Amino acid sequence: MDSFDFKDQPPVKRSGPQLGLWDMLSILVLLITLCIAGFFLMIFVNPTTPLNPFQPIPTLMEFPTATITPLQPPPTWTPTFVDVTDTPTLLPTITLQPTTTPFSLVPPTKTPKATSTPKAPFSASVNAIESVIIPHLVDQACNWQGVAGTVDDTNNSPIIGMVIRIVGTLNGKSVNLTTVSGVSPDYGKSGWEFVLGTTPVASNKTLYVQLLDQAGLPLADNVYITTYNDCKKNLILVRFKKNR
Repeated sequence: MDSFDFKDQPPVKRSGPQLGLWDMLSILVLLITLCIAGFFLMIFVNPTTPLNPFQPIPTLMEFPTATITPLQPPPTWTPTFVDVTDTPTLLPTITLQPTTTPFSLVPPTKTPKATSTPKAPFSASVNAIESVIIPHLVDQACNWQGVAGTVDDTNNSPIIGMVIRIVGTLNGKSVNLTTVSGVSPDYGKSGWEFVLGTTPVASNKTLYVQLLDQAGLPLADNVYITTYNDCKKNLILVRFKKNR
C-alpha cells in the first residue's frame, strides 16, 4: 500500500467581502439621494420653513364687501281735514278798471357816452399887427403882406426845426408854402415867415397854417387865417406853444 502523509495542513483563510471604490461611491450617492428626498419632504410638509429658499407669497386678506342700506325717510304725516260747517260770508270786492300799459316792440337803446377828443400837442395864438415893427420889414411899410410866428415849448423855450406849412387860396390864387422854425430870427430864435404879396388883401379863413413833425404828421389843429386890407394889420402873427 502506498503510504500517505496525513500531516495536518493549516486551514485556508478566506478573506471577507471587501468594499471597492465603486461600492463606496454608490453608497455615497444613495446617502445624498436620501438627504435630498428628506429635504424636499420637509419643505413639502412645511413650506414656510426657513430652509425653503422660495418662500410662498402670502395671500391678501379679503374683506367682505360692505352693503350700503339706504336710510328710509320717515312716513309722511297725513293731515286730517276738519269739516267746517260755518262758511264765512265774504265782503264784496271792488273790481278795478283795466288800464292800458304802453309797450314798444323796439328795445330801448343805450345812450353812448361822449368820448373826449384828445388834445393836440401844440396850441396856437393869432394876432394881426403892423409889419414895420419887424427889423427887416421896416422899409417895406405897407408894400408887404405875410404870415409869421414862432414855436416854443412849455417853458417858452424856442424849438428849432419844426415844419410849418400854409395852404389855401388868397385873392383867387392857390397858396401852398412850407418852411421850418428858426429860419427867421427877427421873430425869435424859432421864427418862421411866409410872404403872401406886396399889397394887403382881405380874406376870411381861406388860408390855414399847419405845424408838422419831421414825418409830416400834424402836431396842432389847423389854424385858419383872416387877412385884412389894412396896413396896420398886414402881418398875421401865429405863435405855436406846446401844451402841458
